[in-house]
This record gives sequence, structure tokens and C-alpha cells, in this order.
Amino acid sequence: MANDERMIAGIATSTRRLYTEGDELYASMLEAIRQARHSVKLESYIFADDEIGRRFAAALGARALAGLQVLVHLDAAGSLFWASRRLAKGMQRDGVQIRWFHRWNWRHPTRYNRRNHRKLLVVDGRVGFLGGFNIHRENSREIYGARRWLDLHVEVRGCLARMLQILFDAFWRGRRVGTPILEADGDTLITNHSRRGRHILRNLYVARFATTRHSIWLTTPYFVPDQRTRRSLKDAARRGVDVRVLVPLKSDVRLVQWAARAIYARMLESGVRIYKYLPRMLHAKTVIVDGNWCTIGTANIDYRSFFLNYELVLASPDAKLAAALQRQFLSDLQESTQIQAATWAQRHWPGRALERIGWLLRRWL
Repeated sequence: MANDERMIAGIATSTRRLYTEGDELYASMLEAIRQARHSVKLESYIFADDEIGRRFAAALGARALAGLQVLVHLDAAGSLFWASRRLAKGMQRDGVQIRWFHRWNWRHPTRYNRRNHRKLLVVDGRVGFLGGFNIHRENSREIYGARRWLDLHVEVRGCLARMLQILFDAFWRGRRVGTPILEADGDTLITNHSRRGRHILRNLYVARFATTRHSIWLTTPYFVPDQRTRRSLKDAARRGVDVRVLVPLKSDVRLVQWAARAIYARMLESGVRIYKYLPRMLHAKTVIVDGNWCTIGTANIDYRSFFLNYELVLASPDAKLAAALQRQFLSDLQESTQIQAATWAQRHWPGRALERIGWLLRRWL
């Protein structure tokens, strides 16, 4: 990997494009796959046997039949209720190499809890995609309608695409140690596939929040930060930083939502503003600091992303990307309602009891 990292420094600055709709993202990903000349490498937490998954399976199979290297790395737990043997075997017959991350093994049951939550596609080392979108119909307005999930993804080229390929190859080979970050032209790709990587990912936010001067705008579907991250957000709010957290009104994982609500009162008391996104399931994971630094990727602000899952995050000082994420955040706030500290303090005891249960289980959710 060291040789590849040294080569990155000589590659021109990357370009990027932000996607807010699944149909547009999937169309671009499928077109990149169709134009592949050498290799297609894909990782996904969920790869569903539905209209979207079958489109990808057909495109991947076609490139494999054309003689290209096509590698697909899927998480066994994430795709458990979504994927199918029929879909996987069909791709394998076409020549697609599929690897399942941490299948259930009764001899190593705890390993099943360590999941590959990364979502990335890299084609020919030339164009790459990363972010929160899984491959399933729930992200398609064409198929799922107005109830589609809200998510964000970014397309990158140049050095960032090359960096994505390096990280994919290392993970495919089972390399869990070594350099957890790659940097070029101010951009940083962070993967927490080692103990050091997990430390870097968590400290990325804590260190940045500690030096923030004006604003921290955070979007996450699962907001269960560890003690250091909670303290850094509260300290920032107390010194006058505009700290806003956008979470979903309804979650697809109720226990996580209960755990998140257990900390709302103290966060609100510190001046952190929390908003509930109303229209649909919120699945995006972004942070914007002072309007000039941002992150987008797969990591939530919770224990599982910081300490259990394997994640992938792009941290960037790119002003255009930060501005695009800011516009999306403000647009989402228009469809949200702010939680008021006085009202929250009056919630009923059954809800408080569920919060306590969720909080006790927060490290395993």
C-alpha cells in the first residue's frame, strides 16, 4: 500500500458531485459500470434482490462476461433479509467474484457483530462513489415514491477515486491493519479497519469540534455519541457555537432511537439544537463545520460506527462540497421541527423507561 500512497501525491486534484436522489445516483453508477474497461469494485452493506439490486446484478454480470475483473464485497448481516442466493449465484455464474463479510459461524459468534458498513463503488480506479446509499428500492423515488429514504452520496474522480481503489483492495485482501487514512490535496479518506483507525475516526470529530468557531451542523439517523463526543458538542454550544443536530422523526431501528432520546435533555440544556426530520426516513450522515469543512460517508455518530462497524468517511475542506451540504441541510430543516427543552422535559414516563432500556444497550445496537 505504501507505494500506491506515494503515487497519489502526483495525481491532479479530484472533482466531485453530490447526489441527493437515489434514482440519479443509481443511473450514474450503472453508467460508470457499463463504461468500465478494466475493473469494477463494489462494497455495500445492503444489496437487495429487488428492482434496483437486479439492475446492478445485470450490469455487473455483463462486465464480468466481457472479461473484466468484477469484485463485489457484501456484508452478511446487513444483507441478511435483503439479498438472495438466486441473485448472488446468478452474478457468480457470469463471473462476478462475490465475498460475504463475516458470515455467521457458531465457533466465532461475536465476529458476526463486526460489520462492513462501507458503501463504495470504484471503476477502473478512475471514478468512485461513496456515501450512505445502499443498493435497494427504498432509495428510489421512481419505485418507492414519496416515502423514499433521504440519503446523500458523492461521486469522486482523480486522486480520490484512486484512493478508494487502494482501500477497497486492502479490505478485499483481508488487510485490517496498516495506514487507516489516505490524504491528497487536503482531502482525507478515513477507514476504521484497525484500532488506530477507530481512534482516528472518533478523534476526527472531537478535535474539530474543539476548535470550531461558528457552527456545527450534523445530520445522522442514529445519534448515540460516546461521552467524549457528547462533551465536545456541549462545550461548543456553551461557548456560543451554533450546534444543530438533524435526526429522523421515526427510525428503522427503534432501540437506537430510544437510546438517542436518553441524551436529548442534557444536550438541549447545553444549547445544542435538535431537529426531527418529518417527511421520511433520514439515512444521511454528514457534518459541516464553520461552513468550510465537511464529512460525508457511512459513519453515524454512535457507538457502532465508532467502535464496531467498518466505516468509510471523506473529510474535506472543499468549499463547494461544504456549500452544497449546507444547502441540503437548510432545505431539510424546512421539513423538520425543533425539539424544545421545556416540552421535552414533560414527556411521559413510558417514553423515559424505553429511553433507559435503549441507553443500557447502546454499545450493542
